[in-house]
Amino acid sequence: MTTTSHPHRAPGRRRRSAAAALGAVGALILTGCGDADAGGTPTLTWYINPDAGGQAELAQRCSEESGGRYNIETSLLPRDAASQREQLARRLAAGDTSMDIMSLDPPFIPELAEPGFLAPVPGDVEQATTQDVLAGPLEGAKWKDELVSVPFWANTQLLWYRESVAEAAGLNMDEPVTWDQIMDAAREQEKYLGVQGTQAESMTVWVNGLVESAGGSIVENPEAPSDEISIGLDSEAGRKAAEIVGTIGRDGLGGPGLPTADENASMIQFQSDDGSFMVNWPFIYAATAAAVEGGTVDQSVYEDIGWALWPRVNPDEPSAPPLGGINLGVGSTSENQELAWEAVECIVQPENQAYYFVSNGNPAASEAAYEDPEVREAYPMYETIRESLDNAAPRPQTPFYNEVSTAIQQEWTPPASVTEDTPRMTAEFIESVLKGEQLL
Repeated sequence: MTTTSHPHRAPGRRRRSAAAALGAVGALILTGCGDADAGGTPTLTWYINPDAGGQAELAQRCSEESGGRYNIETSLLPRDAASQREQLARRLAAGDTSMDIMSLDPPFIPELAEPGFLAPVPGDVEQATTQDVLAGPLEGAKWKDELVSVPFWANTQLLWYRESVAEAAGLNMDEPVTWDQIMDAAREQEKYLGVQGTQAESMTVWVNGLVESAGGSIVENPEAPSDEISIGLDSEAGRKAAEIVGTIGRDGLGGPGLPTADENASMIQFQSDDGSFMVNWPFIYAATAAAVEGGTVDQSVYEDIGWALWPRVNPDEPSAPPLGGINLGVGSTSENQELAWEAVECIVQPENQAYYFVSNGNPAASEAAYEDPEVREAYPMYETIRESLDNAAPRPQTPFYNEVSTAIQQEWTPPASVTEDTPRMTAEFIESVLKGEQLL
């Protein structure tokens, strides 16, 4: 499931958003884990998000390749992104010296970079790790035009479709399609669209993708202090986004479970006889193959699945697909920063990203990783993923991302309640929250 000071200033000078999110960190006492082990080899702690074991495998690989310079131990973060953000922020604010390597959700990077919680990326590390990084992931790793983290893996949503439905609608899926076209196709064939309508981060992902694809931005001046931030939702792009979300909700195009539908729920609906089109992450391809093997989905469904770039909002404007993934950062309080950056260089090598893509289903940020034969065999849509990542737009990159996202989740759910007034009301609500005039 993310002020105008230097992002690498001393940790003590924090902006209000970070301090509010962290709470009473003074009472939190944490013990560092970066001491040398019994054999004299420094131990690096890597705080990882839950996966299928790929990060632990890479930790072992890079430890072995270091030739005894370091060992990497992994420490598991909570499953949801918001809880990951809270734990990392609390530890960093408390001066935890074990924050050697961190797997970071891109939207929360500005909040951690602004108060100086992230160690500067050395020039040689930046040179070594960003040569072939795709445009979307690279942009999501920056704050104030400076690289403050290193892209590890990237994610993007594709438009998945049932070939039989697209054919019946007369759509040429080799050409860009619009939201209006897929809505019409679903309506005419009495099928459901796969979208995520639950009150969660996925709603912000959807809204941001729509607004960016329509040529707008949710936050117009992301580097501004909280009382000067301008929210761009009360715009033609915001109203077009509201029209799409609201119509899908009110016309029942998202199915009866839309108000609680997350990525998995929309995938299951897409795999049913009612499926038509769906915006979702690449994991659904391997998940559908596994469901076929497990006997819960028919082989004919798997063979009926096609993929394309995210739908356009306007016919003559390319879409700006959602961007996700994980970047690697090093804590400014880490006692092993030099070794940590050395380990980061190892972890993000293209061959390691290719392994992680194939074994854990998480697309690579490195363009070179898409040349790997195993990647191409496991994910035949690799070219579409790569193109999507080059066109993808990050969610608002601001230290106040938590306030922005939470407000959108509250105001844009359930989808059937979204009207032409929702963008204006949301903008006013966010701005008043950031000025301290209202509470979330």
